[in-house]
Amino acid sequence: MTPNDTISLAEMQRQVDEWITTIGVRYFSPLTNMAILAEETGEVARIMARRYGDQSFKAGDKDDLADELADLLWVVAAIANQSGVNLEEAFRRNIEKKTARDKDRHVNNDKLKS
Repeated sequence: MTPNDTISLAEMQRQVDEWITTIGVRYFSPLTNMAILAEETGEVARIMARRYGDQSFKAGDKDDLADELADLLWVVAAIANQSGVNLEEAFRRNIEKKTARDKDRHVNNDKLKS
């Protein structure tokens, strides 16, 4: 894979599965993966709070939002794999749901007009 290659959600899930079942030996338990998801979300939050919020980075703090977001994608793919979720289909259904539910909601929200 070269840096400019794009991958589908299905390919991401496949690559995560291949890595986990070869290099990683096996999947962590679903509960462990949920805890890792929370941990990675906290790392994204830390960067966002320091980059865009009122906090500042401490010496040695990591400021790699892209890497932390990729960590989130990784663990989401792992959870999807071990629970039998096809992320491409789930995402497609989710967009359809949001579009039907919110087609007028945000356009008519006065808070978003300023």
